[in-house]
Amino acid sequence: MQANNEQHYLVNKTFDEIAVGDSASLTRTLMPEDVKLFAIMTGDFNPTVAAPQYSQSGMFREVIAHGMWSGSLISTLLGTQFPGPGTILVDQALHFARPVTIGDVITITVTTKQKFQHNKHILFDCVCTNQEDLPVVCGTVEVLAPTEKISYLRQTHMPEVHIDDKLERFDRLLSQVKGLEPIPTAVAHPCDHESLKGPVMAFQAGIIEPILVGPESKIRAVAEEFSIDLSGIRIVNAAHSHDSAALAVSLVRTGDAEALMKGSLHTDELMGEVISRANGLRTNRRISHVFLMSVPTYHRPLLITDAAINIAPTLEDKVDIIQNAIDLAHIIGIPEPKVAILSAVETVNPKIESTLHAAALCKMADRGQITGGILDGPLAFDNAVSIVAAKTKGIKSAVAGNAEILVVPDLESGNMVAKQLEYLANALTAGIVLGTRVPIVLTSRADTAETRTASCVIGALIAHANRKAASA
Repeated sequence: MQANNEQHYLVNKTFDEIAVGDSASLTRTLMPEDVKLFAIMTGDFNPTVAAPQYSQSGMFREVIAHGMWSGSLISTLLGTQFPGPGTILVDQALHFARPVTIGDVITITVTTKQKFQHNKHILFDCVCTNQEDLPVVCGTVEVLAPTEKISYLRQTHMPEVHIDDKLERFDRLLSQVKGLEPIPTAVAHPCDHESLKGPVMAFQAGIIEPILVGPESKIRAVAEEFSIDLSGIRIVNAAHSHDSAALAVSLVRTGDAEALMKGSLHTDELMGEVISRANGLRTNRRISHVFLMSVPTYHRPLLITDAAINIAPTLEDKVDIIQNAIDLAHIIGIPEPKVAILSAVETVNPKIESTLHAAALCKMADRGQITGGILDGPLAFDNAVSIVAAKTKGIKSAVAGNAEILVVPDLESGNMVAKQLEYLANALTAGIVLGTRVPIVLTSRADTAETRTASCVIGALIAHANRKAASA
């Protein structure tokens, strides 16, 4: 029993209990999060260690730890194990022999070298070695050792730390179109700051080749007000927002553009031209919208559909909505997406139409009427994204807890889910319309330029897939 209790306590060694030659060790593995956290805590954003793109071209050709990350582990060993609680660091002299890189397993060892009776100081030899037993840090430290015995309850439940680097997620998304030819994109009525900045950012990143369609004087006034460089960008003058939508769609129909992008006009204005039977962009598929989201607290990309176009989709509508989302998942690199058909409950209830739809859609997938994904439903939201919740409820499913596509019952519920993830969970969001002749970048008028640029990445990937299919 005594041994078991000591596992929960930090117990020190006093000055009198320590003999010359005594030693202790601690082992840690350097993870990417360690480098980021150390930079955040210390403010040391030296690009040699904090910027991967610089590290690749620097002296060591890879991301390395801050030197004092290893030094701080020496302090950890001294303060928690040997001598332990009550120890005060007085002096240290360290030599950094070689870099510590991501994945290195570092063992820190301190050995008692000399004791000073008059002031209760102890001098330790310190050495930190990597998994190849090569020294990375060596030197000496001097401490004021504790003179009284201390037994301190170990904090067994430390708070979790999550690093949410939205910019890194954004850069990772942009890398998916690196090296691809920019896609000619008609941008309908980009007449405010964010709706103009978005396509210009995408242009500067080499994602699209925008054709700005709208009142030219208004577009240039916005560019001048917010110092947005329009050099090299074509502008097609339009009288007003309705005219902008019609002209933008016509550019697609004539082949001048391979994608369409919403600016600062209302969605209804743009989609009214898109769905026109005479001059629109319809196909034999139901038109639907997908929010593609990178959520920092979820381990997979999430595609939420339909939260912007179909208000109350029928069973027949949902077949196309799901197939559109599955096809998009294939394009972005998910070969067999897991599709959760959402409802309020995970059992079929004749009084809840969405559960009946879910059951029918799953059977339609079994019969080959929906292809390319793994479907399950009805599933409540918690069961779809949490394996713990699914197991608690006894749900055995290949989709539960690992869903990549969330099919919502209607526009209202979908829009709420998507906006909650964006504003409360800091999700990186992209919005795209599918089922049309070309991809349509469709975001909220409140969305940032970054969201619009991210959406352009998805639109460009679809356009390149369309090119490939056309040439096959």
